[in-house]
Amino acid sequence: MINCRAGAMRSCVFWWCFAAFLGILFLVGWSPVAEGDDSPQIVRVEEDWELVVGTPDADSDAPQLTCVISPVGDVQSAYAAFDLNHQSLPEYVAGGLQLQVWMDEIPLISRKFPNGAVMAQPGEIVGWTQSMELDDGVLVFEVTDGSSSTWGSFGGQGYLKIYMYTSLTNLNGYSPTVSVNNSGIGYAANRVQLLVLRRVRLITSTGEVLEDTTARVVHQQP
Repeated sequence: MINCRAGAMRSCVFWWCFAAFLGILFLVGWSPVAEGDDSPQIVRVEEDWELVVGTPDADSDAPQLTCVISPVGDVQSAYAAFDLNHQSLPEYVAGGLQLQVWMDEIPLISRKFPNGAVMAQPGEIVGWTQSMELDDGVLVFEVTDGSSSTWGSFGGQGYLKIYMYTSLTNLNGYSPTVSVNNSGIGYAANRVQLLVLRRVRLITSTGEVLEDTTARVVHQQP
């Protein structure tokens, strides 16, 4: 599992790595399409997530979790990580929400939601959609349709949205398995009842919507 570690361990490399980011124009691999290939070209991916908290502990900023989405079948190229109930870039901050883009182990850029509250309500249910979209050589990562007791409605206002250049021509390399395998609770998993990827929508270049309603459980209390 990546990106579910103590925030302080990652933040120490942020400013050093930011200089490298300035020189990167094409951050993810090219996905060639053979001439005459008429397979659907995926240009947008949407993942609907749900978190059910048991008993949070505001004094220790618990629990803390991170959910990942990648345009390709691994996390060696650029991918997005969504931190909940903590912010790890450029240094650790308790509470709040933060969307980040990483290149393997190198942090590139981050955006945070203005409400930095810490979870304190037992039984809280948090839902959100994390997406990525190709738009004329630009890959857009965004969190939308978020709802929670702690942060209210979040996402869709531009706070949790990151643009980056890419040479990808489609998102056909996406896999929900990559999201599930690289997401999880980094701290105080015993305080989380359920973390699940509820459904996935793939939107093609022709506007067709392909929906997968398979529930993929990342964590569940027995």
